[in-house]
Amino acid sequence: MNEILKAQFFVDDLSDDQKRVITNINDYIKQGLQNTPSSVAIIEGASGTGKSVVLMELVRQYMTDKRYKTSLVVNHPELYKAYQDIAESIPNMKVNSIRRPTSLINYAQKNHKKYDIIFVDEAHLLYSKSEPYAHYRGQNQLTDLMDLAKVVVVVYDFDQVFQSKMYWDKDLLFKTIGSHPHKSFSMNFQYRMVASDEQVAWMDDLTAEKPLKPFPDNSDFDFKMFDTAGAMFDTIKKRNKEVGMSRMVATSGFPRIDGRHNVEMDTFNLPWDEWDPQRTHWAKREGSITQVGTIYTLQGFDLNYVGMIIGPSFGYDPQTDTMTIIPEKYSHKEIFKKRKDMKFTQDEYRTFIANVLNVLMKRGKYGLYLTAYDDALRKRLLEITKK
Repeated sequence: MNEILKAQFFVDDLSDDQKRVITNINDYIKQGLQNTPSSVAIIEGASGTGKSVVLMELVRQYMTDKRYKTSLVVNHPELYKAYQDIAESIPNMKVNSIRRPTSLINYAQKNHKKYDIIFVDEAHLLYSKSEPYAHYRGQNQLTDLMDLAKVVVVVYDFDQVFQSKMYWDKDLLFKTIGSHPHKSFSMNFQYRMVASDEQVAWMDDLTAEKPLKPFPDNSDFDFKMFDTAGAMFDTIKKRNKEVGMSRMVATSGFPRIDGRHNVEMDTFNLPWDEWDPQRTHWAKREGSITQVGTIYTLQGFDLNYVGMIIGPSFGYDPQTDTMTIIPEKYSHKEIFKKRKDMKFTQDEYRTFIANVLNVLMKRGKYGLYLTAYDDALRKRLLEITKK
């Protein structure tokens, strides 16, 4: 197994909290296998709480046991590649039992297949509406998965909802589950970052448009605010040479310049990440140091250091001393796609955009480097950082 993936998805010494969650879910799965209708186990937690580590321990237990008919599904193309890579290195694990949700649903419905357990990572990326362009013609992928398995184990983070076609909140989740037995398993402990609770709270407060304050200096987490993206990129390249897995990331909204749709700011000019059918996921590819990452390549993955450019769709309000969200400057229009069964308010669209920034800021295990496209926001963040 690739050592980078092994370090992210498996640990030799699980924490007591993780062991407790795994034991409780195991008890629930065994109970659910004996009963009808299908049961749903909900693993819930914020970014960095180790949800994937817990899920993979369960996957390793059940998907290598021939007594069970199982599948692991994930709707994120880069995570899908990673799980295939992992599966090849686990004895008795079948790579073809790992699928994208649409692929599994269409295959199982066509061939009348049923499963004991279906594991779903990043379940907040399941389609909650029909998406014919992606060959999904059902109405809700969780509903379809419940019809296929005795037990469905889903990993949810409602703060990682970014698009209307994959919209989930707790009300919709429990409405979808309906009368099926279900139980939530909360993971409210920080696992990924070496950052303190106060430092994580600073990131949450920033994206929640709360008054700005200095970044707490109470851990070994490396935080720096930069006046230029060019200087920040130089530091990221240095970190990448030292420890690897250090990348530039950004939110949407950068204007096209001379026909180019790159991330351009001061001396910095790099293209966005690109989807690539190769099995090596974006964060691990050497060439991705010269691209700018997004949620489409990084959601669900750890980096060592993140160079975060807060894009043009974020500004500054001196009256409230807060970062502000400007939806009309957010150029990735998929976020605003309409759907017939529900309508979204401007505040909900702002939340989608805030969630993108929040998740990207938390990709770095050891450090976050930050700058902002908006002059006023960047100046204010530099001021409070120097206090």
